[in-house]
Amino acid sequence: MRPSIIHQSAAGHRVPPNFADYEAERARFTWAAARAELAETPGGGLNIAHNAVTRHARGPGRDRVAFRFLAGADARTVTYGELDADTNRFANVLAGLGVGRGDAVFVLAGRIPELYLAVLGSLKNGSPVSPLFAAFGPEPIATRLNLGSGRVLVTTASLYRTKVAKIRDRVPTLRHVLVVPDDPDDPEPTPPGTVDLTALLAAASDDFATVPTAPDDLALLHFTSGTTGTPKGAMHVHEAAVTHWATGRYALDLHPDDVFWCTADPGWVTGTSYGIIAPLLHGVTSVVDAADFDAGRWYRILAEQRVTVWYTAPTAIRMLMKAGPDLARAWPRPDLRLIASVGEPLNPEAVWWGRDVLGLSIHDNWWQTETGGIMIANTPAFDIKPGSMGRPLPGVEATIVRRTDDGVEPLGDGVEGELALRAGWPSMFRGYLNNPERYARCFAGDWYLTGDLAERDADGYYWFVGRADDVIKSAGHLIGPFEVESVLMEHPAVAEAAVIGKPDAMVGEIVKAFVSLKRDVVADETLRLDILAHARRRLGAAVAPKELGFLDSLPRTRSGKIMRRLLKARELGLPEGDTSTMEGGAS
Repeated sequence: MRPSIIHQSAAGHRVPPNFADYEAERARFTWAAARAELAETPGGGLNIAHNAVTRHARGPGRDRVAFRFLAGADARTVTYGELDADTNRFANVLAGLGVGRGDAVFVLAGRIPELYLAVLGSLKNGSPVSPLFAAFGPEPIATRLNLGSGRVLVTTASLYRTKVAKIRDRVPTLRHVLVVPDDPDDPEPTPPGTVDLTALLAAASDDFATVPTAPDDLALLHFTSGTTGTPKGAMHVHEAAVTHWATGRYALDLHPDDVFWCTADPGWVTGTSYGIIAPLLHGVTSVVDAADFDAGRWYRILAEQRVTVWYTAPTAIRMLMKAGPDLARAWPRPDLRLIASVGEPLNPEAVWWGRDVLGLSIHDNWWQTETGGIMIANTPAFDIKPGSMGRPLPGVEATIVRRTDDGVEPLGDGVEGELALRAGWPSMFRGYLNNPERYARCFAGDWYLTGDLAERDADGYYWFVGRADDVIKSAGHLIGPFEVESVLMEHPAVAEAAVIGKPDAMVGEIVKAFVSLKRDVVADETLRLDILAHARRRLGAAVAPKELGFLDSLPRTRSGKIMRRLLKARELGLPEGDTSTMEGGAS
């Protein structure tokens, strides 16, 4: 069995890490000091886009590259000065349409430059912005536009025709649809009822005075799906930039000369917080790739773009593992110094694979749409415990609690309970849109209750057990799915695994596993029994799966999370609930 800790040493880093003394930094840190690292907007207040773009454009970072947009073999670069001018143009487009402070702007597009201009230009204009996955079908788009009272939609001509046109008359608040022509052979690049954004930008002034938004003004609206019903709209404010800056420093170890690649789509909160805002706040260069996952292409990007810090998802790491080590070794990556992961817990086997194949341990971290930024992390200078979430970052107070009739009861080390965070960090969501009752249920006194079950060990590391509604109750045992899935992934044939509780008259629930296999592995009865036996040896009869099914791929959200509830619904013939964020969902 592998040792349980990967030892890190600050001396082993080519760049001294920003965060090298855990206790001292946590004792020294204040959110007020982090806020002082950002600039007040001229006219007062705090504005995300002013700090992310204009602050650099008006200083020595003006000519530094903010984005490298990859398209085919070419890379289009945009400097901070150019980004400032272009986002000013977009803000002037909004102002010219009568769209002002508080009017919601939605963006439905792939990772094209106009998406980033729209997000940042809207924030300059004081308009809250909500990026949506381009893969959404018409119904999820209509639902979110109506929930958010969308006034403006930025999209492409092809997406408008295939998805938006058919639902437009069902969104009464939508006044303006700004489209980016995306087919050079299209005889009608601007569909009826829309306006050509490219032409509007070309005619707009590049001079704009950023609206002096208050720290508590609404800035970002991120939708997150529940098990049933409509999506929840998590509301974030301009003050969230303080957390984005601090976590970019501590969890992602960003330095001025970094080339950063966050693979998340801005339709997911990670793609906005860390694909747009955090790297810009630190003045670094971000790589943006619009293409779908391809293992060879990703390795080539890491090598050719000389990426130094890479932030990706466990699903992507498992897909790279599935592609085999030879491909990884074909593309040397001497500049890469940090790999971080988020989206769902990273199985220990993947952490070890990173060290053995990529030459770097993968640093998992934990946060939620509701937290707005990274809360708990394995950070570069410190030991990694593979399979753990890490430790709370400076400014974050976490604990494990049990809910009681009077509130919550804190629990000690080694006791499973609900992960709770002391409320008040700057990027904490400020409400669920139009649902104050649901928001209130997330808190007990000063604690935000995450709904995630976890344990804390004696060294202060947190270990994910499962969502409260994912935990399996079998013959008096409470079984966390992550522990079982991690053991299944240790089997040499298994690429991915997910487990559910299946009702059983005798023991309440039994554990049923679903696995997808590595490339060129054939599923048969012998292999099924071998995987079950492996799990039984490692976990014991009380915890190991009793049943196992093979799937070509596991159902996931577009952010990479395995949808256990969907597996359970299909297994039991139950309603599937909200599947709008599912990868490959209806279009």
